[in-house]
Amino acid sequence: MASRGYDMTPTMYSPDGRIYQVEYAIETVKRGTLAVGISTKEGVILAVEEKPRTLQTKNITQKIFQVDFHIGIAAAGYIPDARVQVDGARFFSQGNRMTYDESVEISSVAKYLADQAHQFTQYGGVRPNGVAMIIAGIDQKGESIYITDPSGTYVQYSAIAIGNGSDDVNEFFEQFYNKDMSLEDAAALAIAAINLKAEKKDEVNHIKMAKITTKSKVFEKISESDIQNYSQNISKFSKE
Repeated sequence: MASRGYDMTPTMYSPDGRIYQVEYAIETVKRGTLAVGISTKEGVILAVEEKPRTLQTKNITQKIFQVDFHIGIAAAGYIPDARVQVDGARFFSQGNRMTYDESVEISSVAKYLADQAHQFTQYGGVRPNGVAMIIAGIDQKGESIYITDPSGTYVQYSAIAIGNGSDDVNEFFEQFYNKDMSLEDAAALAIAAINLKAEKKDEVNHIKMAKITTKSKVFEKISESDIQNYSQNISKFSKE
């Protein structure tokens, strides 16, 4: 085996400076379905790919979470790990509000989640969290989107995708993303991104979405009918 036992614990470096347990967790994220976050002057969009079973209850998402009134999270990878981290983010956000009587900054939540993820790369008897998350919201500084990964890294982006096929989607964003685009166009861009390799570019039954507008600064889930309406504008993001 190439790792030669160095993958038995996250506390051990291999001779070439790698932590295999962390790399395995990042690979878990790459195998998860897509999640995207897009920031515009009008707000932020979170969208995920979820393929429900025939009899599964509709309008329920397993991959988009509300943290506070003004913050949402989209996850890719091992979703039970995401639920635990989101619960921690909620406690952190509530604690900030009770202590300082103001809403928490998006960057503070991202750093907190990254610090928590990093804890699981330093001790024996635990494993790194197998999930990456997009933290999006609007605070005193404006619209913000951050991602965290199993290593404990957190980075700010204007538009980002995580999960299976994210490299192609991020190249797609580099081509079509515009900070000044409307929130409706951002939603259409998210649909086009998730369906980048699909035969039916306007299919939305497998897409869940949420938004936080600059005006309201409140997390809102987007209905299936609204997602369907947004999909009518995806032609402007065609690569052909």
